[in-house]
Amino acid sequence: MATQKMLKFVSLGKETPQKREATERNRDFDEIYREFATEKAAEQASRCSQCGVPYCQAHCPLHNNIPDWLRLTAEGRLKEAWEISQATNSFPEICGRICPQDRLCEGNCVIEQSGHGTVTIGSVEKYITDTAWEEGWVQPVRPHAERLESVGIIGAGPGGLAAAERLRRAGIQVTIYDRYDRAGGLLTYGIPGFKLEKPVVMRRVEQLEASGVKFVLNCTVGVDQSFEEIRARHNAVLIATGVYKIREIEAPGAGATGIVRALDYLTVSNRLSFGDTVAAYEDGSLNAKGKRVVVIGGGDTAMDCVRTAIRQGATSVKCLYRRDRANMPGSQREVQNAEEEGVEFVWLAAPKGFSGGTQVEGVMVQKMRLGAPDASGRQSPEVIEGADYVEPADLVVQALGFEPEAIPTLWGVDALAVTRWGTIKADFRTHATSLPGVYAVGDIVRGASLVVWAIRDGREAADAIVAQFTSAGAVAAE
Repeated sequence: MATQKMLKFVSLGKETPQKREATERNRDFDEIYREFATEKAAEQASRCSQCGVPYCQAHCPLHNNIPDWLRLTAEGRLKEAWEISQATNSFPEICGRICPQDRLCEGNCVIEQSGHGTVTIGSVEKYITDTAWEEGWVQPVRPHAERLESVGIIGAGPGGLAAAERLRRAGIQVTIYDRYDRAGGLLTYGIPGFKLEKPVVMRRVEQLEASGVKFVLNCTVGVDQSFEEIRARHNAVLIATGVYKIREIEAPGAGATGIVRALDYLTVSNRLSFGDTVAAYEDGSLNAKGKRVVVIGGGDTAMDCVRTAIRQGATSVKCLYRRDRANMPGSQREVQNAEEEGVEFVWLAAPKGFSGGTQVEGVMVQKMRLGAPDASGRQSPEVIEGADYVEPADLVVQALGFEPEAIPTLWGVDALAVTRWGTIKADFRTHATSLPGVYAVGDIVRGASLVVWAIRDGREAADAIVAQFTSAGAVAAE
């Protein structure tokens, strides 16, 4: 019986795919986790307890049917497992690599709560879809019928790409406009290859192109084309720009050479993986080789920066964070990977200023302690008087998070309503904005968030747009 293949968590322990040794992986930008073998994927999937109320599924933003595809994997029915996986997730191979499973599905696994060690859901998800690509099961979208309605999507990140895939399944014509020379947004230029190798992203982009999605790249809205021009060209517009404005440190000496933005630093490194020649890397301004590097911040972007600096050949890499390890927002798994690779974390430390004049030579650090909880419930850091010191640095990377750009001003659309934080106001179900026929998804609505939430938003918005078109009367292409 099929059930005999499951519920093996008592007899089988948790195993994750083998990690490459830190001394090996520090020399390249390849992914650090090896692939599950078929037998190991089936074995680990068989540990699932097949809960009547699966908390893993409830805590997945996409509500993926995780127990179902774990059971099918355990039974060796991989194509069916992939079909169920991709039914709710436009890019399961990407989520399997970069989702913080320890905070979502795996962190809420029932057998994890009972002390048996979570099912390694993310690794199995990655294995299923990588197998689907190798076997040729992943094919371009071929809608049953083409329709004349068209949607313009501004932003080729995960939210925009997920919406495009969903719209094409309904036969809607889709054009994506993006400021960069390659599609993918932060998947392409923000996330390092050791977490998400770039061919994984590019093959999805190529699949969408083969599905009929048109890409207009190197197109900055408000400069190369106006928002109103794009709006006039399409029956609906979806804004999926993400948030790219970095939070700057305002402190004495903050304008010195050698203090750089996280996204600038990561973008240059990722361009190199495509074989691009980048002047800012060649001249050393965004190159950590031979330098003492200090990264300021405690989120996943900070983890990407410290691990990139190690691979570029920094002499030392330190991460300053104003709270302690238990209170940092980044993935604990990423912290562990960084420590294995040689990164030193300096907890309860915040920048007060920078020394060195025109060229940074050090970070003036204030030591902190945790006081009373703030409005979010987290303990607020407080300065310990008289405990300041200077941390030597040749390169300082600011990784304090991202904020939305002033879209209404940049695009000249004052009627586009925004929140007091500058994010676009959109209905939480349909993702419709204050402008008729204009929708918005992802970080530009939520603020800096996870890729999986952007995918969910994109899929929901696509469904709402199709429903709107359908209620107005289907228009079949000739």
